[in-house]
Amino acid sequence: MLPGGKGGFELDPRLEEESLPVAWLGLCELRIRDDRRWPWLLLVPQRPGAEEVHDLTPLDQAMLSFETNLVAKALKEMTGCTKINCATLGNVVRQLHVHVIARSEGDPGWPGPVWGHGMREPYRREDLHKVAAQIRSRLEEDAG
Repeated sequence: MLPGGKGGFELDPRLEEESLPVAWLGLCELRIRDDRRWPWLLLVPQRPGAEEVHDLTPLDQAMLSFETNLVAKALKEMTGCTKINCATLGNVVRQLHVHVIARSEGDPGWPGPVWGHGMREPYRREDLHKVAAQIRSRLEEDAG
């Protein structure tokens, strides 16, 4: 469990397997999805049993909105993408998590959704760590 999280929180194994931790934001752990086709971040609120946004307290809902907007802005500035897609689906992984994905015209699957489009293409490990560092740096710049 990360500092600041509530006791009993466990990250869904599928999220752990397909993503790498980037930063602790307060309510959420920010993770990067290991799929080089799109710059794709995940925010995972550290609240045991939360599956839907309405499962969170009103204060946590506000914090989730704030953190999602913070990350979306940083990702758009970092990538220069055409559009940021934010979504909470949870059909496969029930644990509440927010996808923040940078999309650009001509990317794989544009303009359709990223889900169900081809197979995940993992980063080279050093590239994944480099992108995670760039995101951390951008968030620090925006906070400063």
